[in-house]
Amino acid sequence: MGSYGTLVRQCLLLAVLVGVIAWFAPAEARLWVAGAGAVGLAFFAVVSVRRHRQIMGLAREIDEVLHNGRRVDFTTCREGDVAILSSELAKMVARLTRTRDSLESERNALSDALADVSHQIRTPLTAIGLMLPVVERADEPRERRRAVRELEAMLEQVSWLVTTLLKIAKVDAGAMHVERREVNAAEVVRRAVAPLATALDLRDVNLALALDEAAVFAGDAPWTAEAVENIVKNCMEHTPAGGTVTVTVREDALACAISVRDTGPGIAAEDLPHIFERFYRGRGEGAAAAGAGEDTASAADTVRQPAGFGIGLSLAQALVSAQGGTLRAANNPEGGARFDIAFPKLVV
Repeated sequence: MGSYGTLVRQCLLLAVLVGVIAWFAPAEARLWVAGAGAVGLAFFAVVSVRRHRQIMGLAREIDEVLHNGRRVDFTTCREGDVAILSSELAKMVARLTRTRDSLESERNALSDALADVSHQIRTPLTAIGLMLPVVERADEPRERRRAVRELEAMLEQVSWLVTTLLKIAKVDAGAMHVERREVNAAEVVRRAVAPLATALDLRDVNLALALDEAAVFAGDAPWTAEAVENIVKNCMEHTPAGGTVTVTVREDALACAISVRDTGPGIAAEDLPHIFERFYRGRGEGAAAAGAGEDTASAADTVRQPAGFGIGLSLAQALVSAQGGTLRAANNPEGGARFDIAFPKLVV
């Protein structure tokens, strides 16, 4: 009997029940009761066998999905509760397929990210390895001090890179704690640009602030300050000596906006769609970084350029997005790059 054992037992039980009813029926009605019972039993058996076959077909298709990874279309059942079950199974398989594809995409993205991280960390470590012999061979105290300062700068950049990567990982994992409280945007900007004062002076880049002291938004002050700092740092590094980086804060009925503009060459058209992608450095920066390791000086110069890592703007966008804000990049009509942060007040 195999898988039909339960069905056979049900039919036998119904046959016995029909026989008992016919036995106790009046003599003139026994034949009619027995005939009606036989017809009903035959109908039940035919419907049950058909349903059993449909269910067994669904079971085989599910087995194909589970063991062979095939995409099965549950379209053989047209009506009844089995058709409803078939439809639900089709939805389940479609969702499982999407989940599998998503996991496969995330696994590939993680593999690519690990490869990028490995490459980005290996570059400054290679430069540090090249600087060590220079320190060892330095005879004059002045030359040794210079080489030691170079090493310190490289180590700071490695530390910055690792810290930034950990912050991005926390944002990706949803483990970053973001406070939602009223924040004064002007104070956030001043907090963001304060650590860059020395670097701006060394590069001979002017910083202009146009701040609305009354502008406020609901967000996290420390994370917003870090995002603004990364953007200002990026603009500073792409602004020639004598240029200006301008930070503007304004507020209207819809949003509180923080805008950062520079007087540099702007963003290349081919780079603009990828400006916030992780480890994307643009054509010019990528070419410059490719020479790291050719000699000690070029490796050291590459490490001292934070923009060469291509994660500062990515982190800034992640920090702003985690607070419900938006960050967009564009070029000014008069020249230079422009970055606009907006924290909306109303959500429609």
